[in-house]
Amino acid sequence: MTILKAHFDGKVIVPDEPVDLPMGRVLEVRVEPIEPPQQPKTTLQKLAEVAREFPAEGLPPDAAAQHDHYLYGTPKAD
Repeated sequence: MTILKAHFDGKVIVPDEPVDLPMGRVLEVRVEPIEPPQQPKTTLQKLAEVAREFPAEGLPPDAAAQHDHYLYGTPKAD
C-alpha cells in the first residue's frame, strides 16, 4: 500500500509530491481528510495569552495613561 498526500483542485486529485505508481493499472483510492498543520503563534499572540491571565478589575481607570505614577511613584501627568 502507498500513502500519498494530495489536494483536490476542484476537478482532480493532485499529488503534492512525485509518486511511483504502476502505469495503466486500476488503483483503489481511499480519501481521508487531514487537519492542516497549525501555524506557530506569533509573539503578539503569546503576549495576549499572558495578558489574559492578569485580571483588570481593581485597577484605576487611568492606569495605562499614568503607568509611571503607579509603577514608579512619579507625579501624575496632566
